[in-house]
Amino acid sequence: MSAGSTLAPRHRRWGTARIASTSVLYALLIALAIVYIYPFLIQVATSFKTDPDAASNPLGLVPHTFTTEAYTQLFLRSDFPTWFTNSVIVTIVVTAGRVFFNSLAGYALARLRFRGRNLVFAGLVAVMSVPTVVLLIPKFLVINTLGMYDSYAGMILPLLVDAAGVFIMKNFFESIPVSVEEQARIDGAGTFRVFWSVVLPMARPALITIVILSFQGSWNELAHFIVSTQSPELTTLTKGVAQLANGQLSQGRQYPLKLAAAIIMTIPVAVMFFVFQKRIMNSSDGAVKE
Repeated sequence: MSAGSTLAPRHRRWGTARIASTSVLYALLIALAIVYIYPFLIQVATSFKTDPDAASNPLGLVPHTFTTEAYTQLFLRSDFPTWFTNSVIVTIVVTAGRVFFNSLAGYALARLRFRGRNLVFAGLVAVMSVPTVVLLIPKFLVINTLGMYDSYAGMILPLLVDAAGVFIMKNFFESIPVSVEEQARIDGAGTFRVFWSVVLPMARPALITIVILSFQGSWNELAHFIVSTQSPELTTLTKGVAQLANGQLSQGRQYPLKLAAAIIMTIPVAVMFFVFQKRIMNSSDGAVKE
């Protein structure tokens, strides 16, 4: 018997085993995808149902009576447009501020040598380890003392810098060779010019990561807005939808109304993530060619 005839059955067995293992893997992935996607599909379907239909058939994916009444009520007969506008204003300003200030602070910790630098970095790590809920009362006291309570300033200023963003930028700047900056300094560029014109363009992957995290964090922020505002005209989406879910702004269960609000709130973050997901911390971008 030749060696080729002996190897052929073995290759077929290996091929069959590989196909079987791949099939099992894909089956598990499909099952997990269904587990995660099915609740979202229920949410979308329920938002187009009537209240009786949602109560009698909560898990159905096909509405018995298709209606957009929930969305009409949200935009035309509620304060939802005000909530949405406030969230957009806060999110845009906070995202822009975090990109700028986190980059400055990260570059200072990565490149500048000053007294107390290690202490500042230790404090940064310590802030990251403190649960957010612990800081709510001190945050309220500071905002109230500075006269910023119940204003856009109180909503925005405390969120302009976050420890995690500074940490990410610091680590990324440290991965950029110092030789890149030395050439610019030889040409007479100052520290800020080197940062702005040379280093920052190379940090595009980290900046995109900061944009996504800042957008998502400020858009979904709730605890900070609870302690910094009380006026209805300053209510954000998270705060308004939370009140809506608790039944404070409506009568009855009104599942379609609540789920429609949740869907609209989810769309901007989902779009942001899917647009930029391939660019998150792509190490090949900004690499230095020797």
